[in-house]
Amino acid sequence: MSEITSLGETQLKPLTDWKKEPTVSELKQDLEDSRQHHNVQVNKIEEWLDNLHVEGKARVNTGKGNSSVVPKLIRKQAEWRYPALSEPFLSTSNVFNVKPVTWEDKKAALQNGLVLNNQFNTQLNKVEFIDEFVRTAVDEGTAIVRVGWEYQEEQYEVEVPNVEFFFNNEKAAMHQHLAQYKASDPEGFAAEVSPEIQQAHGLFEEHGRPVEVQYKGLKKEPRTRVLVNRPTVEVCDFRNVIIDPTCKGDIDKAGFVIYSFESSLSELKREGKYHNLEHINLETNSILGEPDHASDTGNKTFNFADKERKKFVVYEYWGSRDIDGSGVVQPIVATWVGDVLIRLERNPFPDQKIPFVTVPYLPVRKSTHGEPDGALLEDNQKIIGAVTRGMIDIMGKSANGQTGMRKDMLDTTNRRKYEKGLDYEFNANVDPRQGVFMHTFPEIPVSAQFMLQQQNMEAESLTGVRAFSQGVNATSLGDVAAGIRGALDAASKRELAILRRLSAGIVKIGRKIISMNQAWLSEEEVIRITEEQFVPVRRDDLAGNFDLELSISTAEEDNNKAQELAFMLQTMGNNMDPSMSRMILADIARLRKMPDLAKRIEEYEPQPDPMAQKQAELQMAIMEAELAEKQSVIELNRVKIDTERAKAKNLLSDADKKDLDYVEQESGVKQERDLQKQGAQAEAQARMKVLEHELDKRNPNKKPK
Repeated sequence: MSEITSLGETQLKPLTDWKKEPTVSELKQDLEDSRQHHNVQVNKIEEWLDNLHVEGKARVNTGKGNSSVVPKLIRKQAEWRYPALSEPFLSTSNVFNVKPVTWEDKKAALQNGLVLNNQFNTQLNKVEFIDEFVRTAVDEGTAIVRVGWEYQEEQYEVEVPNVEFFFNNEKAAMHQHLAQYKASDPEGFAAEVSPEIQQAHGLFEEHGRPVEVQYKGLKKEPRTRVLVNRPTVEVCDFRNVIIDPTCKGDIDKAGFVIYSFESSLSELKREGKYHNLEHINLETNSILGEPDHASDTGNKTFNFADKERKKFVVYEYWGSRDIDGSGVVQPIVATWVGDVLIRLERNPFPDQKIPFVTVPYLPVRKSTHGEPDGALLEDNQKIIGAVTRGMIDIMGKSANGQTGMRKDMLDTTNRRKYEKGLDYEFNANVDPRQGVFMHTFPEIPVSAQFMLQQQNMEAESLTGVRAFSQGVNATSLGDVAAGIRGALDAASKRELAILRRLSAGIVKIGRKIISMNQAWLSEEEVIRITEEQFVPVRRDDLAGNFDLELSISTAEEDNNKAQELAFMLQTMGNNMDPSMSRMILADIARLRKMPDLAKRIEEYEPQPDPMAQKQAELQMAIMEAELAEKQSVIELNRVKIDTERAKAKNLLSDADKKDLDYVEQESGVKQERDLQKQGAQAEAQARMKVLEHELDKRNPNKKPK
C-alpha cells in the first residue's frame, strides 16, 4: 500500500492498493516537462489559424487613408477542400465494411459491420462529427479525436405478478407445446411468452415434472434501466491535448497523453467513477486560473455561481507507469483537479491503448502533428494582399468623378448658369475642351494583374485545388486530351492521398469502437437492416479478428468510373443481355449517388407487352406447324425410299434367279435335276407298289385288285 498523501491539512487516502501509486506531483512533472514542446506546436497552429481567418498577426496595420484589406486566399482554398473530403464519408449510409480474416469470423464480421454502421448513423451524429473532423484537419493540419464510452442507467420500480410454482401433471400438454415452440422459434418464445411461464417451463426442464403457475396479486420490484450505452467520439482542441514528444510521430507509442477539459461537481458525481470530490477547492481551481487551457465556449469570464454547476478544469492523464515495483510499466489513467487526485486506475479500455487518434493532413516526419495548406500558402496570401492593397490605394486616392475648371474660362454669371445646367457663355481666349477636366480612375498596371494571376496559379499548384483561377489546368500540360486528363489525375491523386490519411484515422476509431463493443455492449442489440427485417446481435458474436475497410471515394473517381461503365454500355449496344445491362446501369446510378434508383434498377423485372406476347405465341405456333409439316414430309420421303429400295431388291433377286436358270439350262444342270427328280419319284412309287403287294399277301380277307 502506498503512503497517505498530504494535501495541506487534509489527509487523502490512496485510491488503489498499488505498491507504487503515482502522486499528483509526479504526474504533473510530465505535464511541465512537455509544456515547452507543446507550446511550440500551439504557436504554429495559432499562426496558421490567424492566416486562415485574417486575425491576430495576419492583420495589416497601414497608415491613415491606406487600404488594410487582406484577401482570404487560404480560406478560399479551404472552402473548396471541405466538401471534397467530407462527401466521400457522408455519401454512403454504410461507412464501414467489416471483412473477416478467416471464414470462421464471417458471421461476427457481419454483425460488427451492422453494429458499427448503426452507431455512426444513429448515435454519433455522423454528419456533425465528419464535418468537424475534416474542417479541423484542413484548418489546423491535425485532427485529434478522443474515443470513449458513455453509460447511464437509472433505478425504477415496476409492478410484477406475485406468483408461486407447484407441480401439476395436468400441465404436461402445455409444457410439451412450449417445448416445441421454443425449439422451432426461440426468438418468438422469448418475446411472446410471459416471463412467469418461461420460468415455469425452465423448472419443468430442470426437474422433469410439469409446473403450474399460480398468480397471487401484484408486487413491486426494483429494476435498472439503461438510458445510454454507446461509444463517443470527440474532436479535441489542439491546445488541450499534450502528447509525449518522444513518441516519434506514433501516438500508440506515446508514454503519456494529458487531456484537459471543463467539468463540474454535478457532472463528475453523475459519472460515478471519481473520488475525493469533496476535497476540491472551487475557489482556487477556476477556469481563469488555468491560462494554458482553451475554454470549450471560448469565454472564460462567465461561470456559474452555485457549487454544483461551477466549472473548473480537470486534467486526465493516460500513460504507462511502474505501479508494482517490477520495473515494467503498465497502462493507467489518472485524473486530478488542482492538487486533488480524483481518479486512479488501470486503463479500462479493452485494447489497453491511449484513447486518442491523431490524423495529420500533410504529414511531418517524426511528428504526431501535420501541416495545413495554410503553411504552404502564407507567402502567397501576403503577396496577393500587398498587390491588392496597392491597387485599391491607386483607385481610392484618385479624385474620381470630380470636375476641374480654369478660373478665367467663365465669369460669375455664366458660372452660375453652368452649375444650374443652363446654357452659358465662355471667354473667347479659353477652349472649353481644355478648360474643363473630368477626373477618372487611373488604369491599373498590367504588372499588378500579372502578379495576382501568377500568385493564384502558384497557390493552386501548391494545393491542387482548382478554384477557378486558371491555376491547375490543361494549358500547362498541353491543350490536348492527355493534358486535361493529366491535370485532373494530378489533382485527384493529391486529394486522394489526403483522403487516405483521413480514412486511416477513421479506421483506427472504428477498431477502438469494435473492441469497446465487445466488452461493454449490452447483451443483445437489435439493429435495423431494412424496414421489415431485424437481426439480433449478441455481444458474444462481436469477438474475432477483422479487416476493417472504409467505403470512400472521390467525386472525380466516381465520375470516371461512371463514364467508363457508360462507354461499355454504349459499345455493347443491343447485343448485351438485358440482365447485364441492368447490372451496369445500377452501378452507374450508385456512382452518381442515386442509391434508390440503383435498387429499383436491380429489382426491375420487365413486364411483357400483351400484343407482343400474343404475336410471339402465334409465331411459335406457326413455327411448330411448319416443323411438323416438314417432319411429315421427311417421314413420307423415308417410306418412299424404303419402298423403292424393296422394289429394287426384288428386281435384283428376279434378275439373279433368271441368270441362275439360264446358267443351269445351258449347262444341263436343270435337266439333270429334273431327271433325278423323276427317277426318285418313280423309285418311290415302285417301292410303294411292293409294299402294298406285301400287305395284301398278309391279309387274306382282302380282295385282290
